[in-house]
Amino acid sequence: MPTVMFLLNLIGATMLLLFAVRMVRTGIERTYGASFQHLLTKHQNPFNSSAAGFGLAVVLQSSAAVALLVAGFAASNLIGFGAGLAVVLGADFGSALVIQLLSFKLDWLIPLLLATGGWLFVKVESLRPRQIGRILMGIAFILLSLQLLRDAMTPIRDSDFLPAIAQYLSEDYLTAFLVGAALAFVMHSSVATILMCVTLVSIGALPLDAGISLVIGANLGSAFIPLWLSRGMGISGRRIMLANLVVRGSWALIAVLLVNNLPITDMLPKQNPGQALITNHLIFNGLLLLMLPFCRYMESFIILVMPQRNAPEEGYKLEAVHSALDQSKIGTPNSAVANLKRELLRMSDQIDRMFRPIMDIYDTGDATRIKMVIELDQNVNTSLSDVRAFIAAIPQKDLVKKQRKQLHDLMDYAIALKSAGDIVARRLLPLAQEKNQSNLRFSKEGRSELVYLHEKALANMSLASNVLISSDLESARLLVAEKGDVTRYERLSRRSHLKRLSNGKALSFESSDIHLETLRALQDFNSQIASIAYPILYQKGQLLETRLIENLHDNTRHMTGESS
Repeated sequence: MPTVMFLLNLIGATMLLLFAVRMVRTGIERTYGASFQHLLTKHQNPFNSSAAGFGLAVVLQSSAAVALLVAGFAASNLIGFGAGLAVVLGADFGSALVIQLLSFKLDWLIPLLLATGGWLFVKVESLRPRQIGRILMGIAFILLSLQLLRDAMTPIRDSDFLPAIAQYLSEDYLTAFLVGAALAFVMHSSVATILMCVTLVSIGALPLDAGISLVIGANLGSAFIPLWLSRGMGISGRRIMLANLVVRGSWALIAVLLVNNLPITDMLPKQNPGQALITNHLIFNGLLLLMLPFCRYMESFIILVMPQRNAPEEGYKLEAVHSALDQSKIGTPNSAVANLKRELLRMSDQIDRMFRPIMDIYDTGDATRIKMVIELDQNVNTSLSDVRAFIAAIPQKDLVKKQRKQLHDLMDYAIALKSAGDIVARRLLPLAQEKNQSNLRFSKEGRSELVYLHEKALANMSLASNVLISSDLESARLLVAEKGDVTRYERLSRRSHLKRLSNGKALSFESSDIHLETLRALQDFNSQIASIAYPILYQKGQLLETRLIENLHDNTRHMTGESS
């Protein structure tokens, strides 16, 4: 019975730790996710790129999350190989610093963080404060899970079971190394794995030498995580993940051999075991930063290891379009709906590729990208025609009311996606061309506002795709809340622009019309993308058909001085 309780307590504390790390990351992504692309892709110097990765990993508490962002941006040709690898190496060091911060004895903070975060999440309606509340509660749960881990380990510290395993791992460092790698990969979190090792070493349940081998192994396992999760992405992104594995894996193997065969740890300052383990982890990741000047030179070797299987990638060259619609599924309503969702997801991906480079087109007027946007818009128009024909061919007599409504909603969203593509090709693209042909420039403040709104819309595109596939109510609510944030920001930016005009800024005068029209186009684009959320909210009773009567009643009460 004691063994069963120990396992239950250990598993429970570990799951809470994993949940808490993910909770913090989700809150930060939902609050600041739109700025991640700009932060990671604006640097070309490897040291600046590394610093961006370091900062983002500290915020997200996950180097794997940063690595996946880099893989996605690299697959879209938004970040180069050298800069991408530098970001990932910096993120690894940032993740190591997170472990140092979380290892401090901060149990007194738990009730304060829970109280503050809980109040913000439950009582405040605004999106950003709610997500800040989520972050604070996540940090509290991390600290609580570490306390639970210590409590779970203490009763068996002096038993025969744990010391025997600890002694074996201490004597066989290669096994400890592989166990650490496996734990990090299975848990999909090196932060959680290493925090667990630090807790075990701190309470004396695990010798320091075994803990060091486990932690070095966890560093190897953490490099496998983004490589595995990015396996469906473009080859440019996967090459960066492979390079990270080669660099990190090679250093991990060298480090575990050196630490266990040379008196290296004796040269370090005397510290308590838990802190000594963290110090070794920081040194391991700090030394990896010595590779920064050589990042770009690794690309040739990685291309040899991971060559392009088909035709080589040529910047923005389009692949052949393959519709996801299977005519053989028309007679089976559920299969037909699944086919439609896949086709809409493909349309969404095409529009993402149209919309993503639009701010760069504003800056450069790149003819290759302009041609790509126009071709993709034609593909989207073809997809809409295919969707319309596919839905028209489905026998209506075989459908129940719910299925007819679902098909109607999917058709509406296909039209919305086509409208979003038209906004890019017929409104934003001509504005970008006009700006470059007239040699106009935005003010620094104005350009920052447009970039931020563009990044918000990009983040909402990803969220809308999740809503399309999952029909998740919470995601749908978040998407509508984000739409409201975009609308408010557009109004704020418009007012800021008019204020700059009144202050006589020459650049604002020259580009005023293009700036205001771009703001409106970005908001309209975001509104079309967010429309997928409304049928889900209405179906779940979270949306009224009209607010006219309610608002009229409220306004009447306000004018007559009645109180509610």
